Amino acid sequence: MMKKSISPLTIVICGGIIIGLAMGVRHVQGLFMLPMTAARGWGRQEFALALALQNLVWGLAQPLTGMLADRWGARRVLVAGCVLYAAGLTLMAQATTGTQLALSGGLLVGLALAGTTFGVVYGAISRLVPPARRSWALGMAGAIGGVGQFALVPAAQGLIGGVGWAAALTVFAVVLALALPLAWPLEDRIAGAPARQAQSMRQAIGEALSHQGFWLLNLGFLACGFQLAFIAGHFPAYLLDRGFSANTGVAALAIVALANVAGTYACGQLGSLYRRKHLLACLYLVRSATMLAFVVLPTTTATVYLFAFVMGLTWLGTVPLTNGLVSQVFGVQYISTLFGFVFVGHQLGGFLGVWMGGAVFDATHSYNLVWAAAIGVGLLAAALHWPIDDRAVVRAQVA
Repeated sequence: MMKKSISPLTIVICGGIIIGLAMGVRHVQGLFMLPMTAARGWGRQEFALALALQNLVWGLAQPLTGMLADRWGARRVLVAGCVLYAAGLTLMAQATTGTQLALSGGLLVGLALAGTTFGVVYGAISRLVPPARRSWALGMAGAIGGVGQFALVPAAQGLIGGVGWAAALTVFAVVLALALPLAWPLEDRIAGAPARQAQSMRQAIGEALSHQGFWLLNLGFLACGFQLAFIAGHFPAYLLDRGFSANTGVAALAIVALANVAGTYACGQLGSLYRRKHLLACLYLVRSATMLAFVVLPTTTATVYLFAFVMGLTWLGTVPLTNGLVSQVFGVQYISTLFGFVFVGHQLGGFLGVWMGGAVFDATHSYNLVWAAAIGVGLLAAALHWPIDDRAVVRAQVA
C-alpha cells in the first residue's frame, strides 16, 4: 500500500515542518503585541486575553481533534487545521476591536493549533513509525519544528518592520495555506487500525481517567503551559520595559527557538534511555531554577541571552517525553485522544500564564508576581511527576 512505501524520514520531515509553521507563528505572536496595541489603541490586557483564549480553546479542542484523528486519520485533521489557521490569521490582521481579535486570533487560531500541532502529528508518527524508532522520530520531528520556529522569528520581525504587522499576518496565513500538501504522508487511519479492536475509545478514556498517573501528568503539564505562554507572550515587552531594544527581544526569542531544536531532539533520545517521568521532573526543576536566577540577578544582555538559551533547551522537550509516557502506559491505539486530554492541562496553564501576565502588569506595572508564580508551578510539577506509575497498563485479552 502507498502508506507503507513512505519512509519514516519523510513522515518525520513533513510532520516536523507542519509543527514548525504552526508553533512558529504562535511563538512570534509576542512581537505583534506592541505594534497592534499601539495601532488599535488597546491595552496589553486585551491582546493578552486573546492569546489566553487561544491557549484555552487549543487545549479544550485538543481531545476532540485527537478523537477525530484516531477515528478518521491525521491527514484530514491537519488539512482542516491549516485552513482554519490561514482564516484566523487573515481575520486577525483585519481586527479592529478586542472582540474581533478574540474571535480570530483567539478562537479560530486556537482551534487551528489543536489540529496542526503535537497531539495530531505525534499521534500519527507514533502509529506510522516502528516502536524501536519512535523516540528518535518524535525527537526529530520536534527538532525540525524547532528549526521552523527559529526561522520565523527573524522573518516576523523583518515583515513587521518592512510591510507592517497586518501584512505580516497575511503572509503567514498564505504560508499556512501552502502547507496543506505536507499532510499527505501523515495518513495513519489504515496503518494504525488494529486487526481487531482491543478497546473502544470510551473504554480507553475511562481507563486513563481512572489512572492516578494520568491526572498527575495532566496537572504537571499545566506548569509547562503557564511558563511557556507567559514567556512567549510577554518576554519581548518585559525587555522593552527594562530598557532593552526591540532587537534584544527578537534575538532572545530566536535563541529560545534555536536551542529548542537541540533540546527537543535530545529529550526525544533520552526518553529511550531513561525513565521519562524522571526526565520531566528534572526539566521543570531546571526551568524554575533558571527563572529564579534570571529575576534575582542583574539583568544584562548577557543574562537575557543565557536565560533564553537555557529555557530553549527545555522549551518543548517536555512534549515528546509526555507523549511517549502516555503511549508507554496506555499504548498507541488512541494516543492522539489521550494526549489531547493531557494537553488540556497544558493549555489551561497557558491561558492562566498569558492572561495573568497582562492583567497583573496592567494592575501593578510589573511582571514580578507572574515570575514568582511561574517558578512555583514549575517546582510543583517536578514533585507531581516523580511518583507517576509509568508501567504499561495490563488488560484482559479480548476473546
